Amino acid sequence: MSEEMDVILLYDEDGNESEFEVVATLELDENEYAILLPKDETRDPEAEEVEEAYILRIEQDENGEDVLVGIEDEEELNAVIDAYEELIKEESN
Repeated sequence: MSEEMDVILLYDEDGNESEFEVVATLELDENEYAILLPKDETRDPEAEEVEEAYILRIEQDENGEDVLVGIEDEEELNAVIDAYEELIKEESN
């Protein structure tokens, strides 16, 4: 995972801008998800432990543009976490 990561800007409900690195995208049950890390110049990109990551579902708006949506269903979120952890295991072998 040392390859160059995409960086995106997200805005909170107050309009504050934050940069995130797209660590991975994955498909699960006909949905696509993005795993994001807050961009932090001091974080070691090779570090195995990650303090906080965000998982968002990728959907399309009425114009066909990708939109990131929060996941409120705990079951769905846990399934994506499990799938991502499995992906990481496979990549490390």
